[in-house]
Amino acid sequence: MSVHSPESFERPEDFGPGSVWVDRVATRQYVGHTQSGVEIPIGLEEGRVSPGELLKLALIGCAGMSMDHSVARRLGEDFAARLYAHGTSDEKDDRYHEIDETIQLDLSGLDEREREKLAAVIDRVIEAACTIQRTVVPGAEVRHTITDAHSAGAAASHEEEK
Repeated sequence: MSVHSPESFERPEDFGPGSVWVDRVATRQYVGHTQSGVEIPIGLEEGRVSPGELLKLALIGCAGMSMDHSVARRLGEDFAARLYAHGTSDEKDDRYHEIDETIQLDLSGLDEREREKLAAVIDRVIEAACTIQRTVVPGAEVRHTITDAHSAGAAASHEEEK
């Protein structure tokens, strides 16, 4: 039984820019933290974000940021956009086989040819610039290193294809 709080844990050696962490706050409830001070409640209960939702949010957030300049050049700097991500994990395989994204834009000022060209540009720029999609689509190798929070030398590692 642990008597330590997460605040007493030491950061791993490779903790650096872009690193994030989660602290356990209750059974299957965590709080995610960024170095800029953002906190995200993670879990399956009301008021928490599930890990699957976080994955989909990361995908569409990255897609939006990747397409932003290209769309602004065509629709204007103050364009409105809403991105959706849809997908349900397969219970048997315990994974997402596909995630569909929907990008909503006001295209009323474009003719059919301009709309098709913009759609092609958006697809191309997201494919080229979205780090999250470029990681998820081919499948990223995920390594788990288990360490004792109070003993820097004790570590076990487990590698998985995810």
